This record gives sequence, structure tokens and C-alpha cells, in this order.
Amino acid sequence: MMYSHELLKIDDHSVLTDGTLMLAFSGWMDGGEVSTGTVNRLLDLLDSKPIAEIDPEPFYIYNFPGTMEISALFRPRIEIEEGLLKSIEMPSNMFFCDPVANLVLFVGKEPNLQWKLFGDCIFKLADQLGIKRILFVGSFGGTVPHTREPRLYVTSSTPELLSEMEQYGVGRTGYEGPGSFTSYLISRASESNIAMTSLVAEIPAYLQGANPMCIAAVTRRLAKMLRLSIDLDSLRSESTQWELGISKEIEKDEELSTQVRRLEEQYDNELLELESEDGPL
Repeated sequence: MMYSHELLKIDDHSVLTDGTLMLAFSGWMDGGEVSTGTVNRLLDLLDSKPIAEIDPEPFYIYNFPGTMEISALFRPRIEIEEGLLKSIEMPSNMFFCDPVANLVLFVGKEPNLQWKLFGDCIFKLADQLGIKRILFVGSFGGTVPHTREPRLYVTSSTPELLSEMEQYGVGRTGYEGPGSFTSYLISRASESNIAMTSLVAEIPAYLQGANPMCIAAVTRRLAKMLRLSIDLDSLRSESTQWELGISKEIEKDEELSTQVRRLEEQYDNELLELESEDGPL
């Protein structure tokens, strides 16, 4: 049996004052790369440095039985050039810290195995570094068109956190189905004296690949929530260029462009209904 102290390596034991730990996981709930893309962008914008890591070895399946298409989802990505192995990408789980922002950021891969042990590692780090709040950022495919701001939904470990998040214009999650590792962490947060929130963006289900517009929108919202002093101009520019490029491609497909216009009308009507019920947003 392995224990969290054997798998969690902390290089910097600086203690924050009621700090926040932000989590991003690839895989489940990382559509449009909104989870990993948002936190990686914050790493670029903040003065953060690596401080800890979780050994990946006990947590992942590499040789999954089944078709090659299914098995390929689990195997490490490699690159071979002219007969020479150039790279192999094994899973990594890294923590970074910006003491000025009172923030620790984590980028990793959702574990396939031993959720309890992986959770023990996260809560152990939180305890040792003075973390009092954990925030996961993720996404799911929905009916939001690419020309509109993604809708954000929240799941929290306590009713008080839900009330606190209302000021940021987020909806409350309603869902029943397969669960994520972060939902498991939320179920354990209170026993570790941690307040935990999951903030999930609804993104266009008809698009594949990284979604810079949704990444930018979520990053802006997080910067406001955490009072981060960062320059978001580059995000706005990249988001605008991406939207224009996607719209140009979609106009070439009559069926898809009709679908997008229908989604835009539905989105705008729902927004008008909310404004009429609650006043201007």
C-alpha cells in the first residue's frame, strides 16, 4: 500500500494566509481545453513557480484493453523522427505558487485509479501550505453558440459558498449522471476543513479543439473573483481573432450556420427573460 507522503513531493513549504488552490485536469470536463487552458494562461500571466508534484505512476492506466481507438486515449503520446524517439509525454501533476496572489495553481490529469489516494495528496498539500479554499475550473459541451459568452455554473461544498458566488452571475448546477474526480473532492472537502467550489463553463458542443474565447471569458471571471492584477489584453485579441475565423468557416456550411443562428436566438431570448425577471444583469 502506498501513502500520500510517498507520492507528494513539496519543494517549497512557504505557507500562505488562507490561500486558494485552483485545480485544472485534462480529460473529463476539459472540453475546449478550458480547464487546462485557463490555468495555463494564468500561469503565463502570474509570477508563479513550481513548488510540488504528485507522482503519476499509481494513478493511470496506460494499456487499456479494447480497440486501438479506445486504447489510444490512455497511452502516452510519443514523437519519432527519422527513426529516433524525440519525446514521450507521460502524465504529470504539478503545483505552482504565486505568493503575492495568495494562490497555488495545479495542472494535471484526472486519475483513472485510486481517487482516495490522489485526493489525500491534494488535501495534504492544502493543509501544509495554508490553503483554505479549492476552486476547480472546467467545462462541458452545451447549447451556447461560439459568438456568445459561455454560461458558468457552480457546485459548492456549502450553501454559504453558493450565495457568495451569486454576485458573479453564475448559475447553480443541476445534473445527474457520471461523476468527475472534482465532485469526489467536493464530497471530502468539509472533513478537511476546506471550502471547495467547482466553476464550469458551458461551451459550444459543435466545436472541437481549444476554445480561446471561452478560455478568455473564464480567465476574466476568475481574475475578478480572486482580485488578480493581470493584463488581459492579449486574451481579448486572441479571442476576437478566433471567433472571426470560426464564424468564417461556419458560414461555408449552410446547415451548421443555420444551427448557430438558432442557438444565438435561443441564447438571446433566455437572456432577455432573465433580465425581465431579475432586472438588468
